[in-house]
Amino acid sequence: MAGTVIRGHAGIGPAAEGEALVAHDNFSARYDLDRIRGVFSRPAHKLHDENYVGKVLVLNIAKGGVATAWMLHEMASRGMAPAALLLNYANPIIAQGAAFAGFPLIDRFETDITRAIETGQHVAVDPAAGTVTVDGGAA
Repeated sequence: MAGTVIRGHAGIGPAAEGEALVAHDNFSARYDLDRIRGVFSRPAHKLHDENYVGKVLVLNIAKGGVATAWMLHEMASRGMAPAALLLNYANPIIAQGAAFAGFPLIDRFETDITRAIETGQHVAVDPAAGTVTVDGGAA
């Protein structure tokens, strides 16, 4: 995939790709997502009512507690998970959840990831290398 490469910290999980869904908002798998319907459910979240299934979520900072680990695993086991998660900063709880679910996660980018990618752009995520390739270049 040709395009702009954005570097972050080496991540967790397998390589993935998909359409980006972006907001400069924080993220809690437990409190922001409806894991049954596959949409953002918290009315105050900037992505409220947006479908996240199969999308590469690009958000600011992970928040929340231990429920994140089982939430990501449960969603992945039913095919109702995002394709990957890109965060400016991931806390240890969400890293544990990503590892438990075998879920792609990268954080600590060289730039604000929520400003470097736009919703709808196609991105390839390579957690082992800590890179994201944005098709057609970053916004």
